[in-house]
Amino acid sequence: MTAPHKVSEILTEHTEYTARVSSTIDAIRLVFGLQDANLRKIQDVLPVRVVSVENEIRITGNTEKAVDEARQVFEELCQIASRRRQISDRDLDRVLAPVTPIPKMTAEDAEPLGELQIRPAGIVSPKTQGQARYMNAIRDSDLVFCSGPAGSGKTYLAVALALEALKAEQVRKLVLVRPAVEAGEKLGFLPGDLLAKVNPFLRPLLDALRDMLDYDQVQRYMEHDVIEIVPLAFMRGRTLNETFMILDEAQNTTVTQMKMFLTRMGTGSKIVVTGDQTQNDLPPHVTSGLNDAMKRLRGIPGTSAVKLDGRDIVRHRLVREIVKAYDIGSSPNRSSE
Repeated sequence: MTAPHKVSEILTEHTEYTARVSSTIDAIRLVFGLQDANLRKIQDVLPVRVVSVENEIRITGNTEKAVDEARQVFEELCQIASRRRQISDRDLDRVLAPVTPIPKMTAEDAEPLGELQIRPAGIVSPKTQGQARYMNAIRDSDLVFCSGPAGSGKTYLAVALALEALKAEQVRKLVLVRPAVEAGEKLGFLPGDLLAKVNPFLRPLLDALRDMLDYDQVQRYMEHDVIEIVPLAFMRGRTLNETFMILDEAQNTTVTQMKMFLTRMGTGSKIVVTGDQTQNDLPPHVTSGLNDAMKRLRGIPGTSAVKLDGRDIVRHRLVREIVKAYDIGSSPNRSSE
């Protein structure tokens, strides 16, 4: 006679999740691709079963996460198909990028990307496949969003590529920006003027710069306005042409602040927006500008979104374990501080 726990196991193994996406028959046909080529590529990335019935895509899978990710992919592709009447390979790759598993970087994977010769830091190169995808996205797109945990190289690699673009004369100026949001401490009584008070917020960006350039060179660049490090509030009303802009700690921006920053982009400029969605210091119930922008701007040509995870952490080996421990204990309704 079968033990009771065996029945429970069988039921669990056969639990299925479903989702449906409605669109026009023509849009669904474009999304699936010629002879279902796009559909096969999607199913190579996500373990789901997909069928179309008239004007509806039906998605079935064994995990809620896979089904929900597939739903988001098909919704975005249907929107692109309805708007542009076509789905390019680049559209498909861009939409699939956030849900594509990140394998560990190998030596062969790193070769096509090349290395950055940054002094005195020496050679800067990706250590994981996720970092390689991030660096390629920065080179290929004018607007890049990167979300990932502490130590995954979000800011460091963005600064390295910004210096590379400056050295190659692709841009004439670097602007590094951070929102001045307090992480639990009150800094209002610090001595000095406004710039002195916001200096603690901007210090991580300056540290990254000084790791890659000599101190005197950093000072010269800043004195000649080639490199500018500013709090987010100082960006209002500006238009920056031929500028590489990096917005760090973007999870601490509001939706309005994010819109203000992104619309500073001028001719020949590039923007990289980085943040860690698990370290949100905004008041409760305030929507993060990073989360909102990554969803709102998905699918727009010229933009890319990259999500790094614990496998991309390259700091001290304990950092990966620390991040994992806090992720396990974090509340689903409020990010860990």
